[in-house]
Amino acid sequence: MSAPRTFFVGGNFKMNGSQESMKQIVGALNENKLNVDKVETVIFPQNLYLIPTREHVRKDIGVGAQNVHDKKNGAFTGENSAQSLIDAGINYTLTGHSERRTIFKESDELVADKTQFAIEQGLTVVACIGETLAERESNDTIKVVVRQLNALADKVKSWSKVVVAYEPVWAIGTGKTATPAQAQEVHAEIRKWAAERLGAQVAEGLRIIYGGSVNGANCKEFLQFPDVDGFLVGGASLKPEFHTIVNVHTI
Repeated sequence: MSAPRTFFVGGNFKMNGSQESMKQIVGALNENKLNVDKVETVIFPQNLYLIPTREHVRKDIGVGAQNVHDKKNGAFTGENSAQSLIDAGINYTLTGHSERRTIFKESDELVADKTQFAIEQGLTVVACIGETLAERESNDTIKVVVRQLNALADKVKSWSKVVVAYEPVWAIGTGKTATPAQAQEVHAEIRKWAAERLGAQVAEGLRIIYGGSVNGANCKEFLQFPDVDGFLVGGASLKPEFHTIVNVHTI
């Protein structure tokens, strides 16, 4: 029997924060009793605050970048180098967040290239997938998710450092949340896909987390479902309720 999957909670700060607010957020994380011995906890500040956050936040909380490039170095103004992140003690990155896909027009193939390159450099990657409202209303959710996953599988050689984040686009920053049952339905399909494409052992160990207006009030509802292995939290990660989400098993 395989080991249980470690619950994962990520806090995506997006393009938010100031020096003062980051001091307050980091200070609160350092001071509060958090279930980080049982829950892998990672925060993703904007680039400007990555290094000071890593220097000051407690060592049992990971720090990650919100984006990474698919090349080692060079004339790529404004991009994040995976090697530079590693050099600075930043061991995680997001790829494929819906805002990168929709606003910055990143293709499935580019997301896959970024993911594989980041893994090769030693980063743990939270790879985001999910459908728009129109795609859900057209009953294309699984089709879209599988397309995005297949693009990843075409490039990714090892899945041991990949966390898949299912984030329905229509539930990000809107206050709308997929019901726990809706999340479980998609997560189960993702695990089924993984078993068929990557093998049963990879599928069993693959962590599939949910993101989309997760907050302190609704997080516990998801725990009853076997394929929800954690959360990628947006707006609530900037607030004290993030501590509640990290400690969801003890609520």
